[in-house]
Parts: sequence; C-alpha cells; structure tokens
Amino acid sequence: MNFLRTYDVAKTSALALGATALMTATAFAEEAAAAAPVVNKGDTAWMLISTILVIMMTIPGLALFYGGLVRSKNVLSVLVQVFAGFSMISILWVVYGYSLAFTGAGKAEEVTALTPFIGTLDKMFLAGVTPDSVAETFTKGVYIPELTFVIFQLTFAAITPALIVGAFAERIKFSAVMIFLVIWFTFSYLPMAHMVWWWGGPSAADAPSGLLFGWGALDFAGGTVVHINAGVAGLVAAIVLGPRIGFNKDNMAPHNLVLTMIGACLLWVGWFGFNAGSNLEANGLTAQAVLNTTVATAAAALAWMFAEWLTRGHASMLGAASGAVAGLVAITPAAGLAGAGGAIVLGAVAGVVCLWAVVVLKPMLGYDDSLDVFGVHGVGGIVGALGTAIVAAPSLGGFGVGEYTIAGQFVIQAKAVAVCIVTTGVVSFVALMIIKAIFGIRVTEQAEREGLDIATHGERAYN
Repeated sequence: MNFLRTYDVAKTSALALGATALMTATAFAEEAAAAAPVVNKGDTAWMLISTILVIMMTIPGLALFYGGLVRSKNVLSVLVQVFAGFSMISILWVVYGYSLAFTGAGKAEEVTALTPFIGTLDKMFLAGVTPDSVAETFTKGVYIPELTFVIFQLTFAAITPALIVGAFAERIKFSAVMIFLVIWFTFSYLPMAHMVWWWGGPSAADAPSGLLFGWGALDFAGGTVVHINAGVAGLVAAIVLGPRIGFNKDNMAPHNLVLTMIGACLLWVGWFGFNAGSNLEANGLTAQAVLNTTVATAAAALAWMFAEWLTRGHASMLGAASGAVAGLVAITPAAGLAGAGGAIVLGAVAGVVCLWAVVVLKPMLGYDDSLDVFGVHGVGGIVGALGTAIVAAPSLGGFGVGEYTIAGQFVIQAKAVAVCIVTTGVVSFVALMIIKAIFGIRVTEQAEREGLDIATHGERAYN
C-alpha cells in the first residue's frame, strides 16, 4: 500500500510538472508568435498586383508609346531598346541594385561617409532575402514579404533607364544604349533611389537614412528618382549625340499614332500600380493616390489640348496623350500627399508647362530630344517635385505632416531637385564621353538614313 501511495504521488507530481511545462512552452510559443512579424496578406496581394501593373507600363506600354512616335524605319529599334533595357536592368537589380539602393547602416555608430549616398553590397544576389524575410511598410508593425518589396522596386529601376531611350532614338548604336544604361543605372539611379527612399522604417525612426530623406524631401513615387533623373539624362544624351540627320528639314512626324495612343492608355492604367503601389499598403491613402492619378492626368490632358487649340488652332490626339503623360509625371511625387483639388491644379499646370517646353523651349535651344523625354519627364518632374510642396500643405487639403510650411518645404524640394539634376547630368555626360571615346556612340550616316530596324537588327516592322 505504501508503495502504491508513493507511486500515485509521483505520478500526480509528474503530471503536474508536465502540465506546467506544457503551459510554459505554450506561453513562450505565443510570446514568440506575437513578437515575430506577420505579413499582411491583403497588402501583399495589392503590392504584387501593383508590381505587375508597373511591368505593363514598360512592356508593352512605354514600348508602344515610343514605337508609334518614331518613323516606321526605326520602330523595331525602339521596341528592342526598351525591351532589352528592361530585361538587363531586372538582372542587375538582383545582382547588386537592390543591395546598393536599400541597404545601409542599421545603427548610428555604423554610419560611414557613404551611408547617406549609397548602400552596401551585403545583399548582393539577394543574400539573406528569403520567402520568410519581411519588410515594414510606412505603418509601424505592418509587414509585407521582402521579396515583394524587391520585385516592386525592380520595376521602378527597370522602367527609369528605359525612359531615356526616347531622347536619343533613331541615331544611336544598340551597343552604346546597353552600355550607357548599365553605367547610368549604377551611378545615377541607385544613388538617387538610396538618397530619397532609404530609411530604417517606422520601428526605427532614429536610424540613419538617405541624404534627401533626411532632409525631409517629399517624393511619394519617383518625381526625382525616376522622372527628373531620366529626363535630364535624356537632355544630356540628346545634346552629346547631336541632332538626327535632316532634323528641322525632313519630315520626322510619328508614323503610327494609334500605337502611341494604345501605349499612353497602358501607361495610365499601369501608373496606378506605380503611384498607389508606392503606399505599400491597401488602405484609404492608396485610394487617394488612385484618385489623384486619375484626376491629375485628366486635367493635364485637357489643359494641353486646350492650350494647343488656343495657340495652334487644333486639339490633337498626340497632344492629349502627351498631356496625359505629363500629368502622370507631375502627380507622381505628390500622389499620396495631395488632395484631389491640388492634384487637378498640379496636373493642369504640368500640361501647359510641358507643352511650352516641347513647343517653345526645345526649338529655342535647338536640341533634338527625339521623343521629348526632357520636355515631358524632366520638366514635368520638376513641376511635380516643386509643386508637391504646395499641394501637400494641410491648409490646402494635402497630407503633409509635422509643422508644415509651404515655403520651408519648397526650399527642401528645390534642393532635392538640384541634387538630382547635378547627379544625373554629370553621370550621363561622363558615361557618354567614355562610350564615345572607346566604342563609338552614333550609327553611320548610311545606317541612319536606311533606318535602324534593318541596319542594326536586320528586320522590318512592316512589309
């Protein structure tokens, strides 16, 4: 009996200890689960859709928009340049682009002289980035998979160099295009993306950040990083290459405005991923960005057409499409920062100013920007970046935060614009000079007259 009683006591104690251990383990597991970041599936789904929309902007959107604007003998050359450029930059983004743009010092004591300007190579080939890695959005405690952020930002990195193609269309060697895009992507796009967008996230507010982010520059979706960056590069390229043979003498009208209109519509639809996706979440502010992208674009298209009608006697389809792209460009930095009223005004101003840049400024200065990359993206980007300071003001219905003053923010925006212009201007000029000296940059006169479709790619778009 004593033995049985001793056994029962030991059994009861063991069960109690087991239950205690189980409860303790469960508690630890619950605490660990609570501490581990959990991705938001709704935000993740929206970001993947946005990513696909931005890919559509480039291929086929941008390719068709540019393809319709050149002469029929060069349409394939532009399509190939956009397509191949997108493909190449996508690879480079995985190899080193993401790492240089979105890594850096995690603590103040790790900051180096380069931290505000460029990242590290710690994530080359996406080292350490797995399906379980997470990235925090703009809301503390809200996460999406890091791979989702990687591929979303890849699309920005790939479309930006492709925009430059329109500035030197119809006269540049294909090899020169590819080499230039590699150099420009590495030394202009990546530093600008890091300076404007890199920071520690809302859970690490005191962590180091990129230079322009630290200044407080506002660029919701890429006014400086994408449009001014590419637009000024296009201007430099157009000047360095010189005008096309027969410029201002021969008929160089677009060969197929139907393609251009289709491309413009694809750009507009894809731009919802570009602008609204930059919120990184699916919420009310995302809806505001969609609304702003719609009304600013509509206002710019109408403003360009109306101004063209008043000054030139007609409202053209090309003007409507060009105005729409100008509005998309201008609202990009303010997409999630402006109210709908501010977006309409900003779009209308951009439509008129970009028309002036294309019709008046370009002939006045005499450069041959084939497809008006600077006139639309460069000038529209500057209008948008500076205008963001105004339309983001809470007093005007915007969503700027903190002790916001229009004058103070305007100064910050102007400084950011200046940094972008200098960075891309210098990088573009040096890259083009190197390519020109070593490889040559322009096709022969015979090839240019024949058309790059046959001379470079051995194909014809039309029989």
